[in-house]
Amino acid sequence: MTKKLMQAISQHSLPLNDAALNNIVDAIGDAKIVMIGEASHGTSEFYTIRAELSKKLIEQKGFQLIAVEGDWPSTQALNRYVKGYSTEGETAKDVLIKAFQRWPTWMWANEEVATFTEWLKEMNRNREEKIGFYGIDLYSLFESIDEVLKFLSDNPQHQVDLEHAKKAFTCFEPYNRMPEHYALSAAHFSDECISEVASLLRSLRNHKEQYSSRQEEDLNVVMNALVAKNAESYYREMMSDEKSWNTRDYHMVEAIHELRKYYGQDTKIIVWEHNTHIGDASETSMKNDQLINVGQVIREEYGKENTYAIGFGTYAGTVIAADRWGDPYEIIKVPPAKLSKWEGQLHAAGAEDKVLLFNDENRGLFNDWIGHRAIGVVYDPAYEDYGNYVPSRVGSRYDAFIYIDQTTALHPLQ
Repeated sequence: MTKKLMQAISQHSLPLNDAALNNIVDAIGDAKIVMIGEASHGTSEFYTIRAELSKKLIEQKGFQLIAVEGDWPSTQALNRYVKGYSTEGETAKDVLIKAFQRWPTWMWANEEVATFTEWLKEMNRNREEKIGFYGIDLYSLFESIDEVLKFLSDNPQHQVDLEHAKKAFTCFEPYNRMPEHYALSAAHFSDECISEVASLLRSLRNHKEQYSSRQEEDLNVVMNALVAKNAESYYREMMSDEKSWNTRDYHMVEAIHELRKYYGQDTKIIVWEHNTHIGDASETSMKNDQLINVGQVIREEYGKENTYAIGFGTYAGTVIAADRWGDPYEIIKVPPAKLSKWEGQLHAAGAEDKVLLFNDENRGLFNDWIGHRAIGVVYDPAYEDYGNYVPSRVGSRYDAFIYIDQTTALHPLQ
């Protein structure tokens, strides 16, 4: 396999440059949802190249919003900034530092995102239909509860929903605003919380037409209620050996659906998430554990002709990550990938940055099972062989792949 795969890479790869990014844009065609990955949450080049590709999609293909692996309340601050809703005089760095206070702060509060945010704000300045930037993850349980209660309290005409919300959220109060404490208890409790919050979400959706669309207040209250409903399930399942991974990814798909309904069904959406979320799980070992992901579900629901997934990878370099969950971040050295892995093969085929475009003619050349590196917010290179490679059929997992041979760590804001 090794020699055959290296030959296929050499034959079908393009040098990574502006022309290659334009080739990806052309290959995307009329797809409505483009999912752009990353092999870590702390690599500068993944962020900067993803941003450049997104600029091209906005300018050349009319994409209207970006949905990211971030929390809704935090990214709403960024969305308000790029759309001109927030206080004049702020900078992107001010907004990011203030909005992203919860670990891992570096994932969004970094120089690379700040630079793209300023570009997006300038792009929106003279646009009637402004480009949005939204978080579709579900870790913000208590922040989202606060957002719903504040909006309904500030708008007395929605008294019925306010009372409904107070009742629904009462069951979260004994847990000192710590989701992990809620999870420990909820593992043994009834379904009352989730049914109450689900009922609230239905009510908010039914009454959405009554809410003001000023600065997207109507969208904001519904999305925060959606987070509260699905986060409840997620934290409970996390402590009871159920598939919390699937709940999280189904939530992100549901959030994409809500954004499409709000903007219109013809809306074109860019999704920024880790490879493990956007690269089709059915083409990986994840399927053996009955795990799905956003990329798989979106492909199945919208069809391959309407979706496009782009993976990222690196041979070696440095990355921002932590030793354990919640620990301070460090710059960690990423060791060279072994020859038997996907990234090792890409390096052996030529130690330069490159792009691969997969299609019906060449996809089969890249579909032998091979380990594909995935680095999270927690990373220990010493154990890389035991948990950082996902067996994958790369040619079918993605529609394109961007490889950077030597990468550097992200630049967190201080």
